[in-house]
Parts: sequence; structure tokens; C-alpha cells
Amino acid sequence: MLLLVNLDSGSGAAIAANAKSQGVKVIDYDRLTLNGESDYYVSFDNEQVGKLQGEGIVSCLEGESKPAVAVLNGSPTDNNATLFKKGYDSVINPKFKSGEFTEVADQSVPDWDNQKALTIFEQMLQKANNKVDGVVAANDGLGNAAISALKARKLEQIPVTGQDATLQGIQNIVNGDQCMTVYKAIKKEADAAAALAITLAKGDEPTGVSDSVNNEKKDVPAILLDPVAVTKDNIKQYIGEPDFPKVAEICAGKLATKCKAAGLS
Repeated sequence: MLLLVNLDSGSGAAIAANAKSQGVKVIDYDRLTLNGESDYYVSFDNEQVGKLQGEGIVSCLEGESKPAVAVLNGSPTDNNATLFKKGYDSVINPKFKSGEFTEVADQSVPDWDNQKALTIFEQMLQKANNKVDGVVAANDGLGNAAISALKARKLEQIPVTGQDATLQGIQNIVNGDQCMTVYKAIKKEADAAAALAITLAKGDEPTGVSDSVNNEKKDVPAILLDPVAVTKDNIKQYIGEPDFPKVAEICAGKLATKCKAAGLS
């Protein structure tokens, strides 16, 4: 049994092919291997992750007249980043086409590198003469890079999306610098993959595999878990989850007062 988390689909497909040639079943974990031979796929519904981000920026910009929106995508070699983009594009592209929103720029960040994201976003701001009213950032790290660039130019409290519900992302939400993130309960994903692996190792027929995802070569049976949007209004709902930041971490230092306002202390 092989649980595979690929760095890129090319190397992942080679690893899966080698395993299959030796009769080993392969489970793609978290990230789908394109054009591969994997038997199963366990992840979150990553297109839905992106859709939640798109809906989040729309909600955060409600009432703004023709807001200018910049888009920071994840790594172009990461299929998850492709799915996130497909999700939020389904929400924001109609806004751009109708003229309801103005697109500032749309650019991918190689390797999800936050420093590169900072440089890319600073260039976006420069070209737009600082006219940016909202940012669709594909994860919390890219979102924080955008927030850093905005603050450096005294452009604060501009809605920025994120994903992963990292400590930094949650703190940015509490502080008013980020309008939302997406929480993916990692333990649930790991438990689902482990249960599937044990079932297959026993030679039993797996249950709960109710979806399938095409990897551009074949349809791969899949378990897709549901992500959830997190805003300042519902952070406290997820406090206590095993992989969600703890109140003591979130509210450290200068955030104590704002945590109290958010009902976290």
C-alpha cells in the first residue's frame, strides 16, 4: 500500500507507475496525480475551497462600487491550485465580465513562495497606482504577503482571502486584515485516508468512496471532504478542533482586545 503526496504530477505519476508494476495499490493523498495510475484519491473538495474564497471576496466587497480586485494564484505545478482557481473563477469571472468588478491582475506564484508573492503583489500595486480594493489570495501565506505589501503602502483593512486556517491567517482575520479563510480539518482527511488504506490492505471493499475525479487519464474513485469558510463571525465555532489554532495562540500579544470583541476570550 502506498499513500502518495506528490510534489508535482510528473514525479508522482512515475512513483505510482512503479508501485503499480509491483502490485501495490496507490492512494493519492490531498493532491491528485495527473495522468497517473493511482487507485484512489482522498482530499477535500478543492474546487469548493476556491468557490468559498470567491464567495468570500464577493461578500466582503458588498456595497463597494466597481471594486478593483487582484488575484494571487498558487503554484502552477500544483493541481490543487488549479482547482482552487477554477472554483473562485466561477464566482469572480462573471463579476469581471459584467463590469461589476474590475480585474487588476491575475498571476500565479511559483512554488507557493510567499516572498515571491510579496514581490508579485508589490508589482501589481505599482502598476495599479495602489488602486486595489480586494485580493483573492489562494492561501493564508499568499494572503499575508499581500497584507504586508498593503500595509507598507498604508493601504490597510482591504479585504483579502486565504485558505488553510493557519494561525497567521486567523490572527489576520481577528485583526481585520483578512476577511476570510477556508478551514480543512486535516485530522478528518488523515483519518479517511488511513481507514481506506487499512480496508484495502485487508482486501476488503472500501465504503464511503462516493465520488470520482478524472486525472486526465482515467476516473479515480475518490473521497472528497467538505471545506468550510471561516470569518470573524464564526471563528469560535471551530475552537477546540484538534488542528485549529488555540485561543491562547490566536489572542497572544496585541490581539487580546480584538479577540474579546470576536467572542474568543
